Amino acid sequence: MHAYDLILTLTGGLVAALLLGMMTRRLGASPILGYLLAGVVVGPWTPGFVANLELAGQLAEVGIVLLMFGVGLHFQLGDLLKVRRIAVPGAVVQSLFATVIGAVVAVAFGWSTSAGLVLGMSVAVASTVVLIRMLTDHDALETPHGHVAVGWLIVEDIFTVVILLMVPVLASLRGTDASPVQAVGIVGIGLLKLTALIALVLIIGARAVPWFLTRVAQSRSSELFTLAVLAVALAVATGSAVIFGASMALGAFLAGMVVGQSKVSHQAAADALPMRDAFAVLFFVTVGMQFDPRSLIAQPGLVLSVLGIILLAKPLAALLVVVVLGYSVRTALTVAIGLAQIGEFSFILADAANKVDLFPAEGRSVLVACAIVSIGLNPLLFRLMDPLEEWLRRRPTLWRGLNRRAEARGEALREQAPKEPTRACDVRAIVVGYGPVGRTAVDILDRFNVCSVIVELSIDTVTELTNNGRIAVYGDARRAEVLHAAGIGTADYLVVTTPNPETRAAVVNVVRSLQPDLPIFVRAHYISERQALETHRATAVCYEEAEVAVRLAEMLLTEIGVEAAQIEAESLRIREELGPGASP
Repeated sequence: MHAYDLILTLTGGLVAALLLGMMTRRLGASPILGYLLAGVVVGPWTPGFVANLELAGQLAEVGIVLLMFGVGLHFQLGDLLKVRRIAVPGAVVQSLFATVIGAVVAVAFGWSTSAGLVLGMSVAVASTVVLIRMLTDHDALETPHGHVAVGWLIVEDIFTVVILLMVPVLASLRGTDASPVQAVGIVGIGLLKLTALIALVLIIGARAVPWFLTRVAQSRSSELFTLAVLAVALAVATGSAVIFGASMALGAFLAGMVVGQSKVSHQAAADALPMRDAFAVLFFVTVGMQFDPRSLIAQPGLVLSVLGIILLAKPLAALLVVVVLGYSVRTALTVAIGLAQIGEFSFILADAANKVDLFPAEGRSVLVACAIVSIGLNPLLFRLMDPLEEWLRRRPTLWRGLNRRAEARGEALREQAPKEPTRACDVRAIVVGYGPVGRTAVDILDRFNVCSVIVELSIDTVTELTNNGRIAVYGDARRAEVLHAAGIGTADYLVVTTPNPETRAAVVNVVRSLQPDLPIFVRAHYISERQALETHRATAVCYEEAEVAVRLAEMLLTEIGVEAAQIEAESLRIREELGPGASP
């Protein structure tokens, strides 16, 4: 081994990842695509600089450990419980479907059944990192559709962890001539080891690890605390593999769950994230280095078939499951398009199976090729969501078929909902969206005896509101029939709190066509939305970025000692610069 192999591998991999990551991000794709391409560039199958694959693989192991540690650290059962009615059954059905289809395709191309199952499970799971990036870019992360999509992927992540749990057990049976009784014994011993690992980490570790990290934190040394977090993640991961025969990824996930429940979890996350990000980049670079184009030339039909599963079969299955469960077409499209890619968990699962000879090396090249294509196309698919929804709406038969259950649930809720407020009030307001902003607006209106009708696209939220005696209408506020159901004809005010800018502008536009003189108050993220909202004649707009700046300046000037009248005058000047539609 050359004396500079390690530093050359680090430098070459990180520089290539930086350049290509910036390039793909500028093009609107996930940087993960750039990291994979960087691996291809510095890998052994392309001319020029070639990084040391063995060293890169060892560094990637650290990346896997920290990635899974981060997943465990941020795992919140509450996020899943909020959307459990759709995320749990939906993700399970879709994952099983994709696994079976993937296995059938692989076996048809001459792979073993075990390798086919691993391939199927690898294409069944999508990248949470890519999904969250896409939802954030399209202001959909905090929408009901975004919550369902993220909850869906949390279930998929749990599904992958369970598979990682079983990989060593299944590997112990491979190539043996054991009788059924002996096979049961082998599986039983493996499961006992894994049960002991989980019990040790989640019961004893749940007490010992927080105690240890708290003691280190009391030393008031950030360096020691960072070192302690890294040591816990690596020690539990290594112990899981060496002592219990489990994968390091599973051990790291369990360690993250334990640390995530402690009082020091936020600081642990802050310290682990930079290390995780750096080593995760090397993990994706290493995956790209393992890409062998010869495998694509040898089996192009397999690659195209797997791409078909990722881009067509899996999203279509998810879409059908969502609409069958009674959710809107918009939610179905968000979930379906969000799942039309593969990422980090696919590679982690394939890598774990490859180490125990359950998955062939050429299979990783197939996954890399499919990841590059699917991650590259995902931003385009998200941009096509609105045109696709409109295309479906223009086909009434198809639209009614897809939206029938959601409309039936919404109609049932409208029948159950109180038609009139439970208290006397002189003023009526329609509040579109019941996220944090909408919830606060409704609470304030209640205190001043303003009756609110809530329009919300989350069927579960509407059900909960209706059960609590609230007047809530399920549906898309961009549709006139939904606004009529909410009582737009007798409303005194409309408050739009939805997080998506296109939705906000569309709602204002539709309301203006129905009620030209109705006062409309809109929440907006950015001042750049001003032109669209003014065009549609919003009465007043609260620009979040401007209000935050004004409030920070007011607090600072108050602390400095500036007179209240001067502060008020300055705040008024800033708001006047935003135009007559700005919040008063």
